[in-house]
Amino acid sequence: MMKTKKRWMITAVLAVLLLGAVAVGVFNGSPALAQSANGDAGEVETHDADDANEGPDVPITGAALEQASAAALNYIGEGRVTETEVGDEEGYYEVEITKENGRQVDVHLDENFNILGHED
Repeated sequence: MMKTKKRWMITAVLAVLLLGAVAVGVFNGSPALAQSANGDAGEVETHDADDANEGPDVPITGAALEQASAAALNYIGEGRVTETEVGDEEGYYEVEITKENGRQVDVHLDENFNILGHED
């Protein structure tokens, strides 16, 4: 009985340490964790000269991700969300949608998830 209790305690401690490591990675902006949370694991973001002045992209998370994605997909009508960003220069949120034909469209939304516009 004592061995079982000891195993459970060790397992619980390891689980807490693992969750803490993941939380630190997410809150410190770990690119691998941010990309996997955004659905783009293994892909590396590229930035043009304009992006150099903006700072790192921060993906949308939680309920805001669901609302922004739903609004953008409803607006475009097809495709899948491939990247997101909070604090975009054209709006509060930006949702990148890749259409079935491979074209990418950036949809810009305000903080209330209203569509501001888009760019191909």
